[in-house]
Amino acid sequence: MFSVLILLSILLSNYNVYGKLINDFNQLDINSCDLFKGNWVYDDDYPLYNSSICPFIEKQFDCLKNGRVDKDYLKYRWQPKECNLPRFDATEFQKKLKGKQMMFVGDSISLNQWQSLTCMLHAADPQAKYISKRIGGTSIFTFPKYNTSYLMHRNAFLVDIKTENNGARVLELDSLSSAAQWKEMDVLIFDSWHWWLHTRRKQPWDFVQDVNSTYKDAPRLTLYEKALNTWAKWVDSEVDTTKTKIFFQGISPDHDNNPGISGSNRCQGVTQPLKSTIGVHEEELVLEKVLKGMNKSVYLLNITNLSQYRADGHPSVFGHGGHRDLDCTHWCLAGVVDTWNLLLSALLG
Repeated sequence: MFSVLILLSILLSNYNVYGKLINDFNQLDINSCDLFKGNWVYDDDYPLYNSSICPFIEKQFDCLKNGRVDKDYLKYRWQPKECNLPRFDATEFQKKLKGKQMMFVGDSISLNQWQSLTCMLHAADPQAKYISKRIGGTSIFTFPKYNTSYLMHRNAFLVDIKTENNGARVLELDSLSSAAQWKEMDVLIFDSWHWWLHTRRKQPWDFVQDVNSTYKDAPRLTLYEKALNTWAKWVDSEVDTTKTKIFFQGISPDHDNNPGISGSNRCQGVTQPLKSTIGVHEEELVLEKVLKGMNKSVYLLNITNLSQYRADGHPSVFGHGGHRDLDCTHWCLAGVVDTWNLLLSALLG
């Protein structure tokens, strides 16, 4: 009896992250297929759009315009093992969100995904009028034809960083001043990790405020988990998830130091997907732990493992920094991130 209770406990804890995703898969008539397990296959029908006809791609993501010559990285499609990932239908996507607002909240990886989605939608109907504007830290992209808005709110840590009168920058692990804006959205996609790794001159805080304790620093996974728990408590207490659908993007892997790349520890010169990957992303385990402990429905957009194979998809020397600032963190557009949006579309039902 005791062993049965333990098994039931494990199944219920897993339900909080993956079980909810399976329910969404059933709406797509693909039963209990895990869309995140599969492999990359070469497909001549890819890419999903021509980046040259997307006039608003950030320079750092526009690899072809920045001189990248090889193009095989554009040709790979994600193939789940037990089902097919529905092809992106921009018109249906817009109709699904008619009169609604979708917001990406996070760092430049969120920007990467937001730009991918707006390019996918624009490329499908290039004559459709769009309005692009920025208010403070929020970029807003609207299609009046469908009355849909896609927003990007730059907030790398989700929790606050405030500057004191003496100029000291304080990371406040229990404060979410931006949350009021998030509550107005119909769909939210959160992302946070890469900026937690910044140290020394790139570290954007001088002190950490943790409830009643103040200290200089702590292990970054510890700080990350505390911030995620603050965010999770806000969702559980403040968000009506029957009206607002919430996703958390899994950890986007970089390839700055990847032993899976033969003869190199970086993404430079990689033109094909990796055949295998090794290593565990501890930050992904922390994220899953927090999501499993939540009461409200939050969907994990689990892009970590499938993206780990795609060292070829980074800008490398064809980003904004060229050879001086090799970019093995962000992703070329068109490219890998378009698949994240295919998965997002599928999970929206």
